[in-house]
Amino acid sequence: MIAGLIFATEAAEDRGEALAATSPFGGMTLIEYQARLLIGCGAGQLMIAVARVTPALLAAVNRIARRGVAVDVVRSAEEAAAKAHPLASIVVVADSLVTTDQAMRAIAFAQPDTLMVTAEAASPAAVERVDAGHVWAGLAALSATRLKEIAGMPREYDFQSTLLRVVVAGGAAQVQLPVAAKRAGHGVERNAGALASRGNAVLAALANGRTGWPDRFVFTPVSRFALPKLAARGLPHWAAPAAAGVLTVAGLAAAWFGSAGAGVLLSLFGIASLSTGSLLSWLRGDDRRALAQEAAIALIAAITVLATGVAASVQDATLTPVVLAAVAVAAAGMGERSGARASWWWGSPAGYPLILAPFALAGFSWAGLAVIAVYAMVTLGAVVESLRAKA
Repeated sequence: MIAGLIFATEAAEDRGEALAATSPFGGMTLIEYQARLLIGCGAGQLMIAVARVTPALLAAVNRIARRGVAVDVVRSAEEAAAKAHPLASIVVVADSLVTTDQAMRAIAFAQPDTLMVTAEAASPAAVERVDAGHVWAGLAALSATRLKEIAGMPREYDFQSTLLRVVVAGGAAQVQLPVAAKRAGHGVERNAGALASRGNAVLAALANGRTGWPDRFVFTPVSRFALPKLAARGLPHWAAPAAAGVLTVAGLAAAWFGSAGAGVLLSLFGIASLSTGSLLSWLRGDDRRALAQEAAIALIAAITVLATGVAASVQDATLTPVVLAAVAVAAAGMGERSGARASWWWGSPAGYPLILAPFALAGFSWAGLAVIAVYAMVTLGAVVESLRAKA
């Protein structure tokens, strides 16, 4: 079992008495983002270590609790030890730490009594020095037994610092801070303006997690540009799906009235909207809605290809385009259903309309449908070979 221990004691540098943990970050608060990462690693319990409780912190804790995990506010190591499950591996998150999913997973699945460290003492990731060559990077894994050991020390000791010293004295193992996390802005930050900038870096790293060529070259740049702005404005969860729905209907209408190219283009805008919306939902901790939007991308892609095939068949008075569209959708669907780990060049739901668009805009929809049908079949063949190799 994994439990999280998040420190939330320090005040923000530019927000009066407000806690840094409750500073805005990526459309939520920093502590909600930290909790989101821990829950994503399988944490079933979260402990929030505080010196004082503010209304903003209580509101954030209530929102975290709605995600289906037990949340306890603790004021000392003694309280934390009493609340922690005796068999839990406890993941510690330093006060005001901005990090990434990759770094959190690296420490969450490490053995207890492990510190994440970096050699760069002057970097924002440096929290406290642990030896001559390393500084703590703000993440640690420890056992409930170690937490009880800390609980036996005087309460006037700083909880976070004492925890670190006890773990170091116990011969803790060390794992290096991932380079990708460092580039994405991993580090301690208590300035609200700088937190907004760090939030943008983390949002960009989230968008970069998609590796297929349509995402890498088209949709990820769009999401990287749009995500920080949408998160800062508190875009409602229904906005991206609603926009995608309107654009898709408009695209179908355009195809019906003989403008297949415009129809495909409008559908691509809808796919881009869902791509960004799914990342935003993930960031807010709504995995169900994020997965639904990913599924909707595949649905829109299939509808777009089939509608283009029907429009081309009506225009050319031949069944060839609609047959090609059906073949492409069937092959792509089987490839997606396989669950095989995709290579970067494999076809994807977002990629097929992207290939089709220039052909449809040029008035050669049938040629584009032929290309994506062949591409889908080649991808399906690669999927089969991949599964055979693993069998």
